[in-house]
Amino acid sequence: MSTYDSIGKNYSTYRRPDPRIAQMLHAALGSARSVINVGAGTGSYEPTDRLVTAVEPSALMISQRSAQAAPVVQASADHLPFKDKSFDAAMAILTIHHWQNRERAFSELRRVARQKVVILTWDPTYNSFWLVRDYFPEIFAVDEQIFPTIGELVKTFPSATVTDLPIPFNCTDGFLGAYWRRPESYLDNGVRGAISSFRHVTQLEKGLTQLAADLQSGKWEQQNGHLRSLDHLCLGYRLVTAEV
Repeated sequence: MSTYDSIGKNYSTYRRPDPRIAQMLHAALGSARSVINVGAGTGSYEPTDRLVTAVEPSALMISQRSAQAAPVVQASADHLPFKDKSFDAAMAILTIHHWQNRERAFSELRRVARQKVVILTWDPTYNSFWLVRDYFPEIFAVDEQIFPTIGELVKTFPSATVTDLPIPFNCTDGFLGAYWRRPESYLDNGVRGAISSFRHVTQLEKGLTQLAADLQSGKWEQQNGHLRSLDHLCLGYRLVTAEV
């Protein structure tokens, strides 16, 4: 069973593509006309001005794709059912940490792409996000193991360029770091249900109780209130673009 077959019931409600992130991703695709979106989920960030084919293992996620979304094939990243060099570009957005055989999947991305590979991921050396640091350290302990290091990605894709992807304060795509300036949001069951990292937390109530108490007492504001004045924040999310 795919991870998102168990946690993704309301995924499309909370994980809506953010236009500013979309702009960066689409710019990274450059002149590519045909694109394979691997680990496509409900179709976030699939460009509408190119020929896109989506690949997604979860039937539940596929069921939430809109009628206007790109055609989708149910398959896994480590076995893409396409011929060599079938697409100008391959993209993988916040998905590579779910892949069972990452080395094989990376090889598949290179095999099916003619021009470039675009990956949005998180750098596991970043450990300064207040939510994880102060309330749910289990998330970091697990994510540190399941996310590839940037060094691993650069070794795998020697031509790669790596850039920070700052997260806007009102980000509409509800991944883990999206609510960095809206701490109350993490108390919402729906918000957490669309974030795979929370499935690793065994002491969820402890962290939620502490966060709620700190918000009520003003402790969170005292420690993190300076974030309220920021429009963007870098939280370790990286955009990796490589020629193939």
